[in-house]
Amino acid sequence: MRHDSEKLALYITHRPALINYAAPIVGCRSRAEDVVQEAYLRFVQVTRDERVLQPVAYLYRIVRNLAVDWVRRLGSEVRPDVDSAGTNPIAADTPTPEEEVLYRDELRRLAEALAELPETTRIAFQMHRFDGCTLQAIAGRLGISVAGAHRLVRDALAHCARRLDDTD
Repeated sequence: MRHDSEKLALYITHRPALINYAAPIVGCRSRAEDVVQEAYLRFVQVTRDERVLQPVAYLYRIVRNLAVDWVRRLGSEVRPDVDSAGTNPIAADTPTPEEEVLYRDELRRLAEALAELPETTRIAFQMHRFDGCTLQAIAGRLGISVAGAHRLVRDALAHCARRLDDTD
Protein backbone atom coordinates (compact mmCIF):
# COMPACT_ATOMS: atom_id res chain seq x y z
CA MET A 1 0.00 0.00 0.00
CA ARG A 2 1.55 3.21 -1.09
CA HIS A 3 -0.95 6.00 -0.80
CA ASP A 4 -2.68 7.21 2.32
CA SER A 5 -5.95 7.36 0.37
CA GLU A 6 -5.73 3.59 -0.26
CA LYS A 7 -5.13 3.01 3.45
CA LEU A 8 -8.08 5.21 4.34
CA ALA A 9 -10.33 3.40 1.86
CA LEU A 10 -9.25 0.07 3.32
CA TYR A 11 -9.94 1.33 6.83
CA ILE A 12 -13.38 2.73 5.94
CA THR A 13 -14.35 -0.49 4.18
CA HIS A 14 -13.41 -2.69 7.14
CA ARG A 15 -14.23 -0.30 9.99
CA PRO A 16 -17.67 -1.78 10.91
CA ALA A 17 -16.26 -5.32 10.92
CA LEU A 18 -13.28 -4.19 13.02
CA ILE A 19 -15.60 -2.59 15.56
CA ASN A 20 -17.68 -5.77 15.69
CA TYR A 21 -14.43 -7.70 16.20
CA ALA A 22 -13.19 -5.48 19.04
CA ALA A 23 -16.50 -4.96 20.88
CA PRO A 24 -16.65 -8.39 22.58
CA ILE A 25 -13.04 -8.06 23.68
CA VAL A 26 -13.39 -4.66 25.32
CA GLY A 27 -17.02 -5.14 26.35
CA CYS A 28 -18.40 -1.93 24.89
CA ARG A 29 -19.07 -0.71 21.38
CA SER A 30 -17.91 2.85 22.04
CA ARG A 31 -14.61 1.61 23.47
CA ALA A 32 -14.27 -0.65 20.44
CA GLU A 33 -14.61 2.41 18.20
CA ASP A 34 -11.79 4.10 20.12
CA VAL A 35 -9.62 1.01 19.74
CA VAL A 36 -10.29 0.81 15.99
CA GLN A 37 -9.48 4.48 15.53
CA GLU A 38 -6.20 4.06 17.43
CA ALA A 39 -5.47 0.99 15.31
CA TYR A 40 -5.90 3.03 12.14
CA LEU A 41 -3.45 5.66 13.35
CA ARG A 42 -0.87 2.97 14.11
CA PHE A 43 -1.60 1.21 10.82
CA VAL A 44 -0.92 4.38 8.82
CA GLN A 45 2.25 5.11 10.77
CA VAL A 46 3.72 1.61 10.40
CA THR A 47 2.81 1.13 6.76
CA ARG A 48 4.63 4.35 5.78
CA ASP A 49 7.94 2.74 6.63
CA GLU A 50 7.27 -0.92 5.87
CA ARG A 51 5.60 -2.91 3.16
CA VAL A 52 2.69 -4.97 4.47
CA LEU A 53 1.69 -8.01 2.41
CA GLN A 54 -1.72 -8.56 4.03
CA PRO A 55 -2.94 -5.15 5.18
CA VAL A 56 -6.41 -6.31 6.29
CA ALA A 57 -4.99 -9.11 8.44
CA TYR A 58 -2.43 -6.69 9.83
CA LEU A 59 -5.16 -4.19 10.70
CA TYR A 60 -7.13 -6.91 12.51
CA ARG A 61 -3.98 -7.89 14.43
CA ILE A 62 -3.43 -4.29 15.54
CA VAL A 63 -7.08 -4.03 16.68
CA ARG A 64 -6.85 -7.28 18.64
CA ASN A 65 -3.59 -6.33 20.34
CA LEU A 66 -4.86 -2.87 21.28
CA ALA A 67 -8.13 -4.29 22.61
CA VAL A 68 -6.38 -6.90 24.73
CA ASP A 69 -3.94 -4.29 26.04
CA TRP A 70 -6.83 -2.00 26.89
CA VAL A 71 -8.60 -4.75 28.84
CA ARG A 72 -5.41 -5.65 30.72
CA ARG A 73 -4.70 -2.03 31.56
CA LEU A 74 -8.25 -1.45 32.79
CA GLY A 75 -8.15 -4.67 34.82
CA SER A 76 -5.01 -3.59 36.63
CA GLU A 77 -6.19 -0.02 37.26
CA VAL A 78 -9.80 -0.52 38.40
CA ARG A 79 -10.97 -3.12 40.91
CA PRO A 80 -14.44 -2.02 42.04
CA ASP A 81 -15.20 -5.29 43.83
CA VAL A 82 -12.09 -5.19 46.03
CA ASP A 83 -12.09 -3.20 49.27
CA SER A 84 -9.16 -1.14 50.61
CA ALA A 85 -7.67 -4.16 52.41
CA GLY A 86 -7.35 -5.94 49.06
CA THR A 87 -9.95 -8.56 49.77
CA ASN A 88 -13.28 -9.21 48.11
CA PRO A 89 -16.22 -8.39 50.33
CA ILE A 90 -18.44 -11.43 50.75
CA ALA A 91 -22.09 -11.23 51.71
CA ALA A 92 -22.99 -13.13 54.82
CA ASP A 93 -24.89 -16.38 54.26
CA THR A 94 -26.69 -16.04 57.57
CA PRO A 95 -29.95 -14.13 57.84
CA THR A 96 -30.14 -10.89 59.77
CA PRO A 97 -31.77 -11.02 63.22
CA GLU A 98 -34.89 -9.40 61.77
CA GLU A 99 -35.11 -11.99 59.00
CA GLU A 100 -34.60 -14.79 61.50
CA VAL A 101 -37.52 -13.58 63.64
CA LEU A 102 -39.68 -13.28 60.52
CA TYR A 103 -38.78 -16.80 59.34
CA ARG A 104 -39.43 -18.28 62.77
CA ASP A 105 -42.84 -16.62 62.88
CA GLU A 106 -43.71 -17.98 59.43
CA LEU A 107 -42.51 -21.44 60.46
CA ARG A 108 -44.67 -21.29 63.61
CA ARG A 109 -47.73 -20.27 61.56
CA LEU A 110 -47.06 -23.06 59.06
CA ALA A 111 -46.82 -25.63 61.87
CA GLU A 112 -50.13 -24.37 63.26
CA ALA A 113 -51.75 -24.57 59.84
CA LEU A 114 -50.52 -28.14 59.36
CA ALA A 115 -51.86 -29.10 62.81
CA GLU A 116 -55.31 -27.87 61.76
CA LEU A 117 -55.46 -30.27 58.80
CA PRO A 118 -57.07 -33.73 58.93
CA GLU A 119 -54.42 -36.42 59.49
CA THR A 120 -54.63 -37.92 55.98
CA THR A 121 -54.33 -34.51 54.35
CA ARG A 122 -51.38 -33.57 56.57
CA ILE A 123 -49.59 -36.86 55.84
CA ALA A 124 -50.12 -36.47 52.08
CA PHE A 125 -48.80 -32.90 52.19
CA GLN A 126 -45.75 -33.81 54.29
CA MET A 127 -44.93 -36.78 52.08
CA HIS A 128 -45.15 -34.65 48.95
CA ARG A 129 -43.51 -31.40 50.09
CA PHE A 130 -41.06 -32.53 52.76
CA ASP A 131 -40.20 -36.10 51.77
CA GLY A 132 -40.34 -35.55 48.01
CA CYS A 133 -42.71 -38.46 47.37
CA THR A 134 -44.61 -38.69 44.11
CA LEU A 135 -48.38 -38.59 44.01
CA GLN A 136 -48.34 -42.28 43.03
CA ALA A 137 -46.33 -43.17 46.15
CA ILE A 138 -48.68 -41.13 48.35
CA ALA A 139 -51.71 -42.79 46.79
CA GLY A 140 -50.19 -46.23 47.37
CA ARG A 141 -49.32 -45.48 50.99
CA LEU A 142 -52.71 -44.00 51.86
CA GLY A 143 -54.75 -46.44 49.75
CA ILE A 144 -56.37 -43.76 47.60
CA SER A 145 -56.33 -42.81 43.92
CA VAL A 146 -53.63 -40.56 42.44
CA ALA A 147 -56.30 -37.92 41.84
CA GLY A 148 -57.28 -38.20 45.50
CA ALA A 149 -53.65 -37.75 46.57
CA HIS A 150 -53.39 -34.71 44.33
CA ARG A 151 -56.55 -33.24 45.82
CA LEU A 152 -55.24 -33.73 49.40
CA VAL A 153 -51.91 -32.07 48.61
CA ARG A 154 -53.64 -29.21 46.78
CA ASP A 155 -56.09 -28.62 49.64
CA ALA A 156 -53.30 -28.66 52.23
CA LEU A 157 -51.21 -26.24 50.19
CA ALA A 158 -54.15 -23.88 49.77
CA HIS A 159 -54.89 -24.02 53.50
CA CYS A 160 -51.27 -23.29 54.45
CA ALA A 161 -51.09 -20.42 51.96
CA ARG A 162 -54.27 -18.86 53.38
CA ARG A 163 -52.95 -19.18 56.94
CA LEU A 164 -49.60 -17.62 56.02
CA ASP A 165 -51.39 -14.74 54.28
CA ASP A 166 -53.49 -14.04 57.37
CA THR A 167 -51.84 -11.28 59.40
CA ASP A 168 -53.82 -11.62 62.63
